Amino acid sequence: MNRKTSALVGVTTLLLGAGGIALAEAPVPKGLMSSAPSSAGYLGASAPDTLRIIPPSPAPGSIRDKADRATFLATRALKDTPRWALAINDVDIRGLPKSVACAVGVELTPAVAPKFTALYLKMLPDIGYATNHPKDFYKRARPYLMEDGPICVTPQSLAGSPDYPSGHVTLGWAVGLILAELAPDRSTEILVRARAFGESRLVCGVHSMSAVESGRTNASALVAGLHGSAAFRTDMEAARTEIAALREKGPAPDPKACAAEAELTKASPYN
Repeated sequence: MNRKTSALVGVTTLLLGAGGIALAEAPVPKGLMSSAPSSAGYLGASAPDTLRIIPPSPAPGSIRDKADRATFLATRALKDTPRWALAINDVDIRGLPKSVACAVGVELTPAVAPKFTALYLKMLPDIGYATNHPKDFYKRARPYLMEDGPICVTPQSLAGSPDYPSGHVTLGWAVGLILAELAPDRSTEILVRARAFGESRLVCGVHSMSAVESGRTNASALVAGLHGSAAFRTDMEAARTEIAALREKGPAPDPKACAAEAELTKASPYN
């Protein structure tokens, strides 16, 4: 299965949770895996060209390249720790709504949050373009192909998918920025979890440090562009009202589990 087919499989089942509705029943935007702007998203041709915005992929032997290799080797010590387990949890993007549940205060399944889900699905082609356009240009090898060390997934699952920038990070940080705006009183917790979601790729050894950092820049540029869309702003207001009502209604996530997660995510794996 190639990278684009694999991504489609992941997204058609994304956001599934207990009591959720199968996304196979909903249309999946055709532009999701495209390296060109798609009219299926919010932005189309007005999407920011992230290839020109993010820094160039590190050149072999450069300071950034050496830092990437050193960070990969240093973080292999996290194997089989609780942080490694959290990173494995974060591999499957279907678990993203559950991953941010503690931070938001409620789990945003399609069944209970259809307006947020609709917004999320519509922006996926924009995320796809922001990620795949630079990925396909740089074609940088993932870190485990340049240095020896354990990773938390099978290498075959990433075959054909370059390193730079990270799609997981672009997705997670974009969702984090949007949720921080929709629930501003929880913005710190949301962005801490969104940062950790992206850094899980570093812990897993499947993305370099520069790919993680560029993914955040990537997402920030994309979300800034999304706010230029009147349709996006309208959908944001609908999602804001929906999430506020859900937080009032509950149920809130398990406090003990949330405390354990907060303990794991408060520190960065960089050091």
